[in-house]
Amino acid sequence: MRITDGGFPAGTHRALRGYRIRITARYRYAFFLSSFLPFLLSVFLLSSPTLAQPTKAFKQAIPPYTFQFPQDHASHPAYQTEWWYYTGHLQSNDRIFGYELTFFRVGINPNPQPGGSRWRMHTLYFAHFALTDEDGEQFFHKEEISRPALDMAGAREDRFQVWINDWSAELADDTTHRIRASADFASIALDLVPAKRPVIHGHDGVSQKSPGVGRASHYYSLTRLQTTGTLTFEGETFEVTGLSWMDHEFGSNQLTDDQKGWDWFSLQLDNNRELMLYVMRRKDGTYEPTSSGTMIYTDGTWRHLSLEMFEIEATGAWTSPHSGGTYPHAWRIAVPSEQIELRLTPTVSDQELGKNSLIGVIYWEGSVVVRGTDQGRPVTGQGYVELTGYRGRVPGL
Repeated sequence: MRITDGGFPAGTHRALRGYRIRITARYRYAFFLSSFLPFLLSVFLLSSPTLAQPTKAFKQAIPPYTFQFPQDHASHPAYQTEWWYYTGHLQSNDRIFGYELTFFRVGINPNPQPGGSRWRMHTLYFAHFALTDEDGEQFFHKEEISRPALDMAGAREDRFQVWINDWSAELADDTTHRIRASADFASIALDLVPAKRPVIHGHDGVSQKSPGVGRASHYYSLTRLQTTGTLTFEGETFEVTGLSWMDHEFGSNQLTDDQKGWDWFSLQLDNNRELMLYVMRRKDGTYEPTSSGTMIYTDGTWRHLSLEMFEIEATGAWTSPHSGGTYPHAWRIAVPSEQIELRLTPTVSDQELGKNSLIGVIYWEGSVVVRGTDQGRPVTGQGYVELTGYRGRVPGL
């Protein structure tokens, strides 16, 4: 193996200099930590002298943690993994689109040393952009990967700004989120204004994902973002409006060997209430007891939901023609204490990601429509669902 400047294998610089990979997925930070990070170390950093044994570890997500806004929108490099995740539905006249734009930061060395090559690998950045054409029943996705050298990618600590090449998310002021992304299939330029304050998931600022100290994250959401801007698709530029959802999560360790994958739901109802649920699935088919959710009320207050407080039942299935994996494809969700009974249906069946994945991870994530009752009254809504571990166990779990 030929080694180049900074101790990296030949070709690494080129691969990491904004190389655009035609895959995308919402690699939640738990996945990066447990699976993708070892892959990157083995491929990009083999024999690198810059990977000295660290003298300190990354910080763990432990209670109590008190969020401070807008500061906590910014980067937290003391933690190994962090992501900023936007999903939403956009409308222009009679056309409706779903979109995702996500940025990930993965720390490799908690003790970067001053000096040395500017190409040294201490942090990696990933982003993905996906678009669902709900009327045309089409789904598109793309991924970017880079590192902070030469400002090709980065995330500021003093205020919220994260970017990879010309994809970016930032605070335009103390409240307005501004996101930008462009690919061969579409581009977006959106401003998102929160209609509610940030919602803190879990207890004492910590969202537990599995038993054990530090097997958790600091996790909050902006559950109702009024969205305006432009979407360019198939050569036409649309003025769009809609609703978006933003997740921000950071931590350093959370999963166990007993866990196979997870199902995650974010739902926005037309009565101005929202619901987030996630279940961690174990190898034996049961749910991790730490799985939980959050009910968000019209006034912006919220209530933590433990696993026994809600029900998720798959009512349909879809088999991918690409991977052969079979996924749940419709759901009944109930929160009895809130008098909620919902039915979820994907807007497009094929929203599977990773068909040409660099690391071979394949899963489903996409937009859904919601119908049902809430507090005894008819309700409709929209949302996003993520399903992992149905096309083989997620590597590293």
